Amino acid sequence: MNLPVSSSTPFGGDYSPEQWPQDVWKEDYRLFDTARIDTVTLGVFTWAQTQPAEELYDFTVLDGIVAEAEAHGRRICLATGTGAHPAWMARAHPEVTRTDFEGRRHRYGQRHNSCPSSPVFRRLSAEVAGRIAERYADRPAVIAWHVGNEYGGACYCERCTAGFRGWLRERYGTLEALNTAWNTAFWSHTFYDWDEIEAPSALTEHWRGPDHTAFQGITLDYLRFMSDAMLANFRDEKAAIRRFSAGTPVTTNFMGMYRPLDYHRWAPHLDFASWDNYPPEDGSPAWMGLSHDLMRGLKDGQPFWLMEQAPTTTACRDVNPVKRPGVMRLWSWQAVAHGADAVLYFQMRASRGASEKYFGAVINHAGRDDTRVFREVASLGAELERFGGVALGARTPARTALLFDWDSWWALEMSDGPSRLVRYQQVVLGYYRALWEAGVDVDVVPVTADLSGYDVVVAPVLHMLKGDLAARLEAVARRGGSVLATYLSGRVDESDNAFLADVPGPLAPLMGVRVDEWDARGPDFANPVRLGEGPQGLVAEARLLFELVQPRGAEVIGTYQADFYAGTPAVTRNSFGAGHGWYVAAGLDQAGVGWVVRQVLDTHGIAGRYPGLPGLETAARVAPDGTRLLFLLNHAAEPVEVPAEAGGLDLLTGERIEPGRPFGLDAYGVRVLREDD
Repeated sequence: MNLPVSSSTPFGGDYSPEQWPQDVWKEDYRLFDTARIDTVTLGVFTWAQTQPAEELYDFTVLDGIVAEAEAHGRRICLATGTGAHPAWMARAHPEVTRTDFEGRRHRYGQRHNSCPSSPVFRRLSAEVAGRIAERYADRPAVIAWHVGNEYGGACYCERCTAGFRGWLRERYGTLEALNTAWNTAFWSHTFYDWDEIEAPSALTEHWRGPDHTAFQGITLDYLRFMSDAMLANFRDEKAAIRRFSAGTPVTTNFMGMYRPLDYHRWAPHLDFASWDNYPPEDGSPAWMGLSHDLMRGLKDGQPFWLMEQAPTTTACRDVNPVKRPGVMRLWSWQAVAHGADAVLYFQMRASRGASEKYFGAVINHAGRDDTRVFREVASLGAELERFGGVALGARTPARTALLFDWDSWWALEMSDGPSRLVRYQQVVLGYYRALWEAGVDVDVVPVTADLSGYDVVVAPVLHMLKGDLAARLEAVARRGGSVLATYLSGRVDESDNAFLADVPGPLAPLMGVRVDEWDARGPDFANPVRLGEGPQGLVAEARLLFELVQPRGAEVIGTYQADFYAGTPAVTRNSFGAGHGWYVAAGLDQAGVGWVVRQVLDTHGIAGRYPGLPGLETAARVAPDGTRLLFLLNHAAEPVEVPAEAGGLDLLTGERIEPGRPFGLDAYGVRVLREDD
């Protein structure tokens, strides 16, 4: 099932009129008209209003909210309201609240506080979802269903422990297989009964937090189980919706690179992906690009929805900078450039109280339409209205793929050795950033993806090798492609047990190297690495991790310059079939990563559009009718002059761009070119 059918990019966001009297609602819709807000997400946190007691449903408030949106011609993304359970439920059924990693049973409060294994929670959440679907399924304004909200909050209670044991029975079949997978001969941990197995927590296998465990295999499986347990909650609600609404698509809002949940396990069960974009700081265009591409890759390249973004400040961090003028527009178009078919905000009107009262909103507490933020939103709304539906359903024509794997993320960061300072997301982001700065389009895909259409596959810290992945990577090189892997790759199998083979395990034939030792150092220590020779070469710095490589057929591309392994390989290239396997054995700095990535791209003639203009991002999309769109986004605070490589029409201004003739981009400026044939 695809995205909701539309003639223009849905524009709007989270709206919670239940927080205000009804006379405010009509004024809000007047302001929505001004800002071209055509889509509202309703009912995200209305469970307590909709079901004030276990045997009582009251749709008075939600009926009024939906009717008001319909009366004003708005498209509705209608939520089930189950992002936080009501207080009466916790009082009547204390078992619905979760038990945390330290073993504390929570009382009522906050959100992300429901036990996913609670039969009561599962029954009541599915029931309210079904009641809402039954009541509103025939409303033409409802174009999508929104289940829950930003799933998270692991539980370690007795019900989850029992659920974990059942999950393990299904996965392993026998205790013998489980003991082998978990290597329980270590530390006298052999299990002889399923009921002996405990959830891995601060009270059992862990110390100093969730990343320090005696048995990584147990915790790895619990992370998989908990992701599946929360997915079961989503599937409960979706099934309840489907009893009354067969055709309207169902989604839930993801959180990008969110470590606790494996979104690849969830993706098949969503009709379309959607996510909430709150970057770690106000200067993270590559981080956002990676997150957008990851979300697009969840559904085999299908467009996604940008379900939430802040129109100005956030309020959940110690320091919350305001978005500079133009940045909100720039980030919104960046989402469209990477595959978003909707641009939505949190929140439409600022909350009066509680933890999000200072979270930025389209409409502030005073309800003004003359603030800078409102004017920028209104301007973008008018721009998207003129833009129309030209990009809806468009795909990204990428020749390069980057592998992203939650299992490798979890396993790497739980490993005792060689270094806890190596962080999966940071390494992956470094290699993505090199591709982003080179100006090439990238698909961020799971390790199970079909790789046959890519010339270059980048696999940073692919710590865990599962299934036939090694063979499929070899096939990429054999037909003439390039595979780029890094240190700490090919180390463990799907149970997090080391391969009984030379490092990098199943990747060794493709990479043409053998690694017997590795050196881990503190963040202040750097070992220079010479990359290439002559004027085209570079001396980069490497930190944290240094593998000692013995070539087994591979050509040396870069060498360490210090310590007892000075002069030995740090970067290699191995001929394999008609292509190559590239191996980076050290934690190169960004300049070094960029140098290696460009060598790989050059091998295949994959040229970035404007690599000499830092801060200028480009992205291509091809519409269903074959129209080629080129997005140019200036993330710099200064204007830039861009040499036109191809002609086309700027769909935002109507300006004609001629080949070879430079054109300007304002600070934080955007152009969308419909390229000439």
